[in-house]
Amino acid sequence: MTANYPETRRLLEARLAQLGTEIPGPMSGFARMHKKAVEDGALSSKVKEMMALAISIAVGCDGCIAYHAHDALAAGATRSELLETIGVGLLMGGGPGSIYAAHAMEAIEQFSAG
Repeated sequence: MTANYPETRRLLEARLAQLGTEIPGPMSGFARMHKKAVEDGALSSKVKEMMALAISIAVGCDGCIAYHAHDALAAGATRSELLETIGVGLLMGGGPGSIYAAHAMEAIEQFSAG
């Protein structure tokens, strides 16, 4: 693997901030939706971040993996929980999902080491 997920996340943060400045309407709307979608409710923020990670694997989005692996760990997800999350992403993503499952594992390793 050559992706550096902490660096990917940092670079995306900078570009998303730039987009927020240049197209504030759509970006602020998305930011509000994101905040409300992952806040604690009937499901915890941790569970919602793990769901987002599984979807990131299924749709094949490395940037999404960087964000949601980081945020799931920050929300308190354990390695065992994240491995099961990767399994769900693999189930839903099939063959291509297996590649992104490996990417998610790498992201978790990198964020856990830092």
